[in-house]
Amino acid sequence: MNRRIWLIEPFYSGSHKQWADGYQKYSQNEVEIFSLPGRHWKWRMEGSAIHFAELLNKRSDLPHAILVTDMLDLAVFRSLLRPDLSRIPVAIYFHENQFAYPVSASNDREEFHYAWKNFTSALTADVVIFNSEYNRTSFFSGLRNLLDRLPDYSPKELVDQIEEKSLLIPVGLELPELRTKQAEAGGGPVLLWNHRWEHDKGPEEFFELLFQLKSQGFDFRLIVLGERYEKSPEIFNKAKEELQQEILHWGYAENRDEYWSWLQQADLLPVTSKHDFFGISVVEAIHAGVVPILPRALAYPELIDPSAYPDCYYNNFEELLARTGQLPWISEFKATMGRFSWRLVAPMLDESLNTASNSK
Repeated sequence: MNRRIWLIEPFYSGSHKQWADGYQKYSQNEVEIFSLPGRHWKWRMEGSAIHFAELLNKRSDLPHAILVTDMLDLAVFRSLLRPDLSRIPVAIYFHENQFAYPVSASNDREEFHYAWKNFTSALTADVVIFNSEYNRTSFFSGLRNLLDRLPDYSPKELVDQIEEKSLLIPVGLELPELRTKQAEAGGGPVLLWNHRWEHDKGPEEFFELLFQLKSQGFDFRLIVLGERYEKSPEIFNKAKEELQQEILHWGYAENRDEYWSWLQQADLLPVTSKHDFFGISVVEAIHAGVVPILPRALAYPELIDPSAYPDCYYNNFEELLARTGQLPWISEFKATMGRFSWRLVAPMLDESLNTASNSK
């Protein structure tokens, strides 16, 4: 039996939008998306629960289950629903968690606040879904550390309850059939950036790598993709000027066909991200035949087995520089990403929601 699923995405942009649209397209259920534009993430976590509760309370029909993401304050949302809606099972999908971001002394109270929202949202959900084991592990270790800091009453026993209802379901992706990649003669390897233009993706380290390679006489070309925001790091302007002779493409691809075409022209993806709970851009690049060079941290070892491909990993900048400049090893890379296709992932999400709706 097909079920009606209401999917609530307060931050409907980038990878969050891609995930919501993908699930709607590939699910066997009838998925209706309720969304807000992907901006002002703190305000989304504060105010979107009220907005969506008011919106859905006006509906005369009922879904079989509700699927929300970590940008929604689920505890507030469920408390504001009318009685019949509040009894509908809810699953929360964690694209990221606030525990894994570094805490600054100047902003400790605010970061505690948003991490606590993650906690109460998970506590309120019937099913808690993480997109990677790194995401799940960092959530629970961060939550236990947070509860240890409380001045008195600490509901530590509730952590086990959340763990018992947690699942791991990776991000689903549309991975098109691509032509076999043909090696091009001359011109050096093509290096790739295909992430958001933001500081947490490590653009300063990425372009410092390229500046040093160029100063050493290393011959390479460059493709820069990814979504740009109003206040992008200044390093992008500097890099565009200093690497103009190496640039093949610079800027956001206007459609997916163009995006995949540029990916297939790249050879190496040096990744310098400081935060990545899954790694969509990495998966897409690998699917297109690009060899990644990854920090031995975050969620990346779940994408590529370090024991099978040790040369794909680095521990520090010096190792990253060495890996990028020593090319013979890349011919041994044969990893595939088919397990993240929506055709395999959507049934996993369907099953988790169908099971939740059957239990009510």
